[in-house]
Amino acid sequence: MATTAIRQEVDELREYMKELSYQAMRTEMSLNRLADEMREFKDETELDRKRMNKQWGDLANRLGTLVEDIVAPSLPRVAAKLFGCDIPDFFAVRIARRRNGETREYDAILACGDVVLVNETKSRLQASHIDPLLLKLAELPRFCPEYEGKRAVGVLASLYPDDSVVRRATAAGVLVMGMGDDAMQVMNPDALGVGAGD
Repeated sequence: MATTAIRQEVDELREYMKELSYQAMRTEMSLNRLADEMREFKDETELDRKRMNKQWGDLANRLGTLVEDIVAPSLPRVAAKLFGCDIPDFFAVRIARRRNGETREYDAILACGDVVLVNETKSRLQASHIDPLLLKLAELPRFCPEYEGKRAVGVLASLYPDDSVVRRATAAGVLVMGMGDDAMQVMNPDALGVGAGD
């Protein structure tokens, strides 16, 4: 009788072990499936991240040219208002000049009489953009010898420049353009009385 009970318990234990083995196998299969799904998810996430980074880059580039496209048409109006220049002698956007193996790029140049406006447009204007523009103004006769002896006026532009940047630009004699009520406008015309342009 005890042997029968032991045999029955051993059989039950075998059934239990089989069931446990079966459950362990199912768990391992589920974990393998989950690992595969996680790998696929990770790969898809990486692809999505790369796609989004590319889209953000494209958007930033489009924003940069969009700001330039808004600023450039305003330069002749600014030249007319501040310098009495109704018809520019020269006006162009996205200019590259090469001299002695060096290249300088200008977002826009407008020349009229004895004044040359040199524009740099930024999607987000910072005070650190002032000194590079001043350097471009100083180098202008080397890269654009036709403007030798003319008054070079720097114009930094952005849709919504920060007041602190406008103040620093004014102190450096650089004009700043930003979005007004319905068009781009010079935010610091008093900068014309300051700086190297005098």
